[in-house]
Amino acid sequence: MELLSSKLISPKSPTPTSLQLFPHRLWCSRRFFTTKKLLPCASYHIKTDSNPPSNAQHLIQSISKGFLGFATAAAATALVSICCDSPAFAESLTVAFPVSRAPEVNTVQRTLVEAWGLIRETFVDPTFNHQDWDSKLQQTMVEMFPLRSADAAYTKISGMLSTLGDPFTRIISPKEYQSFRIGSDGNLQGVGIFISVEPRTGHLVVLSCVEGSPAARAGIHEGDELVEINGERLDGVDSEAAALRLRGRAGTSVTVKLHSEKDIQSNSTIREVNLPREYIKFSPISRAIIPHKTPDGHLLKTGYVKLSAFSQTAAADMENTIYEMENQGVQSYILDLRNNPGGLVKAGLDVAQIWLDGDETLVNTIDREGNMSPINMINGHAVTHDPLVVLVNEGSASASEILAGALHDNGRAILVGHKTFGKGKIQSVTELHDGSALFVTVAKYLSPALHEIDQVGITPDVQCTPDMLNSPKELSSLLKEKSSVSSLEADSCIMVAEHELDIQESKGTAS
Repeated sequence: MELLSSKLISPKSPTPTSLQLFPHRLWCSRRFFTTKKLLPCASYHIKTDSNPPSNAQHLIQSISKGFLGFATAAAATALVSICCDSPAFAESLTVAFPVSRAPEVNTVQRTLVEAWGLIRETFVDPTFNHQDWDSKLQQTMVEMFPLRSADAAYTKISGMLSTLGDPFTRIISPKEYQSFRIGSDGNLQGVGIFISVEPRTGHLVVLSCVEGSPAARAGIHEGDELVEINGERLDGVDSEAAALRLRGRAGTSVTVKLHSEKDIQSNSTIREVNLPREYIKFSPISRAIIPHKTPDGHLLKTGYVKLSAFSQTAAADMENTIYEMENQGVQSYILDLRNNPGGLVKAGLDVAQIWLDGDETLVNTIDREGNMSPINMINGHAVTHDPLVVLVNEGSASASEILAGALHDNGRAILVGHKTFGKGKIQSVTELHDGSALFVTVAKYLSPALHEIDQVGITPDVQCTPDMLNSPKELSSLLKEKSSVSSLEADSCIMVAEHELDIQESKGTAS
């Protein structure tokens, strides 16, 4: 299962949120496309002819006949004139390039112009990693011209995107995008792994495994580096492509090689595992009620809710769960975001509003011009005001960090655990004309209190380590009391969270 990084789904996706967060973006129809769907874009006017650019005045072929007209002349040249109404791009640009005779490559050239234009308008770094982005289009088109396969042409697009210096801005194939959509819906056949590209190393690492999945049963752990799938190295392979290789029909199997998290540099830690593919029953919410006795002898009910990803149903599932627990007499809550790799940004914001009142700031975004915009609730009404502790760790990323920051900085929750992953970027996801998808980093975010998150992470209020249980006497006694009960109650971080809830209860904060 691939990482569901923090993303703003474009209007072609089920939940269009990018307009809400970026109200200055224009929406227009790409009239030379066969699709009638709307996208955030510049206005593209494309004409084709078999004559060289010097005879551009004779370029009269109608754009209504399709992109580049699928020109048949060997030396066909396309002239792309791009005009944008956005104040940031109040200029015209004309680029000439050779048109491929191979129809499949010609189609990818169309995709290239589409992707290049979206990045030109929305990429978070307006310097495009200090390079001439306009020249990059012409250069890549020329490199595509002699190619004869779509795969080779897509490799050129990926190479162009890699020059931006942002591993999260990328293109995926139509098949990979379908897998991504399936993953965000929570229905798939595979081995049950959440994976992500570690931005500092570029390696594919395991963030978590679905409980009871083939990967979990095989002893794969968060932090393990994925090295090979079915004998193929994963150097330079992104998380969606790797996830596609891991998925497959239930009943088949896949062989993976991994480095142990403990010693990634040592070849001696490489192990090979054969994993059966199964139907993965994946719900973003799991829950339990933990009977909890306070130091003064009162018996309380603590609601434990684990949110494993921010899918489209996460907020609704969370709200239903909290209502049910309130009806069962729960008096405090532990929200577990450990090893939650993120997902849909909108889902994270919606979950935050379940716990918060009023017009609080949920997150701050910084656009490509450096303008900071807060995203606030409007007349929020929390489902419950009971004391709340949020658990986080190194596997809590992206939308998890947005949610943890929103609850912590607004004084709603205490954070317990380990420093989070540190992914403070927001991506838009746009389906392109051929069914592929372009992921573009369009903004960075800061917590409500303006704390930097990207490559920094969020440090919890209280660290949660096994050693800690041996120092405070009350925690040590808790460990002895619960040594014979369930593994959930014996989880050291949950025990620390219960201790923090006891402190809140003693201060009379429970409602």
